[in-house]
Amino acid sequence: MNILVELGGIARIVTGERQIALTLPGGTTFREIVRLLGTRYPALVGRVIHPDGDSLYASHLLSLNGKLMVQPEQLDESPHDGDRLIVMSILAGG
Repeated sequence: MNILVELGGIARIVTGERQIALTLPGGTTFREIVRLLGTRYPALVGRVIHPDGDSLYASHLLSLNGKLMVQPEQLDESPHDGDRLIVMSILAGG
């Protein structure tokens, strides 16, 4: 399966990448993708990816195709071939 991961905010800054094309076995879960990103880009761990390597900090989220937010309880589900994941920072001010 081929997916595109777009990086925004802190993820883009620490990796120096705007997007990453991944070819993965069918059935690869969102959690496994997060783990792969942490392995490939260790600077994400502790900033975007929780030190457990399996999840994002609450200040970040995955958007699937710009339409759905992948909830923590959905991390063991899988994207489909051609899907686009966006790693986004949730920023607040006041």
